[in-house]
Amino acid sequence: MKAARVSILFSIILSILAVASAFGQAERFSDATVDYSFDLPEAKWKMTVKPSATSPNVEYVYIDRNDGHLEIRRLAVAKEARMSDIIRDEEQKLQFLPGYVAGPEETFVGRLRGSAFNFEFVRAGRPMSGRFYFLRAGDTTVYVLRFTGFRDKLKGIRNQTDSIGRTFEVRKAA
Repeated sequence: MKAARVSILFSIILSILAVASAFGQAERFSDATVDYSFDLPEAKWKMTVKPSATSPNVEYVYIDRNDGHLEIRRLAVAKEARMSDIIRDEEQKLQFLPGYVAGPEETFVGRLRGSAFNFEFVRAGRPMSGRFYFLRAGDTTVYVLRFTGFRDKLKGIRNQTDSIGRTFEVRKAA
C-alpha cells in the first residue's frame, strides 16, 4: 500500500515536471541585421532595443530593468589581445560607478569560449551587481553580454544569464 502511494506520487511529480518543461521552452533570438543568435530561457525576457542596419545593439530586460538588464555589444580587438586585457579595458569604465567593487573573473565555456567578470556597485542607494560575459568570436572580435540588476535579483537568475551566455553563437556568413 505504501509503495503504491509512493509510485503514484512519483508519477504525478514526473507529469508536472514534463508539463512544466513543455511550457518552459526557450525562445531563440535571431535577427537578419546581426550575425549572432542565442536562446532566452524564459518568456519574461523582453526586448527593449532592437538591432537595426545602423545599430547592431540588442537589449533585453527580465521583468523590470532592475531585475535584470542585458546589453550585447561587439568589440573589435587586436589579434594578439588577451582576454584579461580586454576585461581590464572594460573595467576602467566601470570604476566610476558609485560603490564599485570588482569581483572574480571566471573562465566561461559555451558555444564560444571566454570569461565572465563579476562586480558590484550602488545605484540610488540600492546594492547592484553586474556579470559581463566576454566571448571570443574569431581573432579580432569579442562579444560582451552585459547583465546588470539588483544584486539579489541578478544572483537569482544566474542560471539564466549563464544559459544565454552558453547558447550565444555567431552565425557563419553565407
